[in-house]
Amino acid sequence: MTYLVTFFSHFGAMSFRRLCREKNVEVELMPVPRFLSSSCGTCARFSDLKGLRIDEWPEEVERVVQLTDETTGSFVELYKAHGL
Repeated sequence: MTYLVTFFSHFGAMSFRRLCREKNVEVELMPVPRFLSSSCGTCARFSDLKGLRIDEWPEEVERVVQLTDETTGSFVELYKAHGL
């Protein structure tokens, strides 16, 4: 599975990457794909939720999606911040 997390700020993206490293989860920060929109333009891409509890994630998390087809940009939304 491939997951993408978007953020309200670049600081949130950096905080999330630090959390992933602490939990030994491989993560890549990258520009947000066109089929998603984001406040800061940076997203985190990873393939394993193991060890990542959502209550530990930074408040700057905007959206979490699971990609179902990378070629078409199809996804399932797993989380969306309140007010979006």
